[in-house]
Amino acid sequence: MEAVQAQVLSHYRSVLVERIRANGGILSSGDLTVKLAKEFGFCYGVERAIDLAYAAKKYFSEVSPDTPIYLLGEIIHNPEVNDQIRRMGIKIISPKPTDDELAQLETGDAVIIPAFGTEVGTRQKLEAKGCVLVDTTCGDVMSVWKRVRQYSKENVTSIIHGKAKHEETKATTSQARAYGSGHYLVVFNLDETDCVCDYILNGGDKEEFLEKFKGAYSAGFDPDIHLRAVGVANQTTMLRGETEEVQRRIKAVMIKKYGEPDIENHFRFFDTICGATQDRQDALEKLLREPMNLLIVVGGYNSSNTSHLAEMGEAKLPTFFIKNAAKMESDKLIRHFDLHRRQEFETPDWLPSGKITVGVTAGASCPNNLIEDTIRRLFELRGISVQELLSN
Repeated sequence: MEAVQAQVLSHYRSVLVERIRANGGILSSGDLTVKLAKEFGFCYGVERAIDLAYAAKKYFSEVSPDTPIYLLGEIIHNPEVNDQIRRMGIKIISPKPTDDELAQLETGDAVIIPAFGTEVGTRQKLEAKGCVLVDTTCGDVMSVWKRVRQYSKENVTSIIHGKAKHEETKATTSQARAYGSGHYLVVFNLDETDCVCDYILNGGDKEEFLEKFKGAYSAGFDPDIHLRAVGVANQTTMLRGETEEVQRRIKAVMIKKYGEPDIENHFRFFDTICGATQDRQDALEKLLREPMNLLIVVGGYNSSNTSHLAEMGEAKLPTFFIKNAAKMESDKLIRHFDLHRRQEFETPDWLPSGKITVGVTAGASCPNNLIEDTIRRLFELRGISVQELLSN
């Protein structure tokens, strides 16, 4: 790990970002002021995952140069970082390898498990093949797994606040089934939570309920049986306030149905929001209280924690979610990701003229060099050179 630190820094470090941080998070020149959120970019779990991937490449290159190294899907949700991993000669296979992909693997091949983990069944298949696993799963994710496995042992259904198709949530739901008898239900938002609460309290059309949540519950899940005792957990990158509201509403309906004295037999909750995710949300919330004309959020479009930062920004001021600085084509055109339509859109005349303040933040999977590129581009669009930025 120590041996690859210099290489990792050379790929992702930003001297400019470090200077801005040391200057209170503010950089001004001409009529443009850029304000950085206090917390942004790589978290410890992401740094560890990248370091382990680089260390694996170095180790096998030196000890066994002919050993293939594979990565399950993406190491983190950032396209530039994953492209860099690929350029190092690490082969990308599906997060849930197909039979054909598994057939290619041989005993002794190295397989990197990404930061959001992998499903129990996938891990078992890789172990059965005799693969050497380089597990970069984040410790916060494993804390959720521990809680969900405990629910399963106690015949408590896990209600998971998250995105059913997200790799982390898939890995977590597989943990609920680790002992064969556990069940889970994934709720994405408060509307879905209210639907669950209404069914707990009043019952309803079982088939209609199962159709609504298709793809988001365990095999054999029966809402008439498996919603009698539930425990709330979450995808670690969700909004803390929303997860807390999910658990509050479910607890309230359980008290209403079964009574306060018996609540322990019907409801469990454990706070499993990632600390780094919360730090970035808190820092952005503080930044949004300051006068700004617009906000730039930098990160992978499939990054859950980055998406939530963009949601927070949208609620307050014009917000543009971009994966890199190249999306700011000119001061007259920006290409940015629309969270609601799930695709990129063009916005004309996005950068106001005159004296303005632009806020910048980034998700936990975004490296500092991409944040630097964004800041440089903003100033370039005002006719201020990079050299001027570094000499001020």
